[in-house]
Amino acid sequence: MRQVRIARPTEVPVGTHAIEAEGLTKRYGETLALAGVDLAVERGTVLGVLGPNGAGKSTTVRILTTLVRPDTGWATVDGLDVVRDGEAVRSRIGVAAQDATVDVALTGRQNLVMIGELSRLARPNARARATELLDRFDLADAADRVVKGYSGGMRRRLDLAASRVTEPPILFLDEPTTGLDPTSRAAMWDIVRGLVDDGV
Repeated sequence: MRQVRIARPTEVPVGTHAIEAEGLTKRYGETLALAGVDLAVERGTVLGVLGPNGAGKSTTVRILTTLVRPDTGWATVDGLDVVRDGEAVRSRIGVAAQDATVDVALTGRQNLVMIGELSRLARPNARARATELLDRFDLADAADRVVKGYSGGMRRRLDLAASRVTEPPILFLDEPTTGLDPTSRAAMWDIVRGLVDDGV
């Protein structure tokens, strides 16, 4: 059976929610990964998506971050359609994956400067932003150490800092405290609360 994407209704006011979705479905061959997900996330809030393995959490995040197209349904992020406006959506989001995606052969500072330059910041601006983020995420003392020597909590903080280089208004965090000890976990949630207080 051929599935058709349902267009986002034009009468729904754009921008009332940070994230909005209706009727998202996705199949991989015979496997139904999503069976009609609806959600609405208010601005300035944290939404946790819980469920067992295979429930479709990762597929939903992949759709909302424009990595996968839904078979049917629609979704918007910051008022932008995730299919039609993919490039614009990507400029408005930050993503911290479950496993830290920073380069362990580089220093913390080098990682953030590189991400800034890849995001089209001029080198001086990328360096200034890296310094600001290293301070904000309590990594200034380790800024010029190779990431391979960072603890798990430090790597997660650096990964979160990397997702903030361009100051996107919306963040997707995939299990941000996995593998962290209780102290590091509490520190990570303090950082997340601080980001929310800043309007993220």
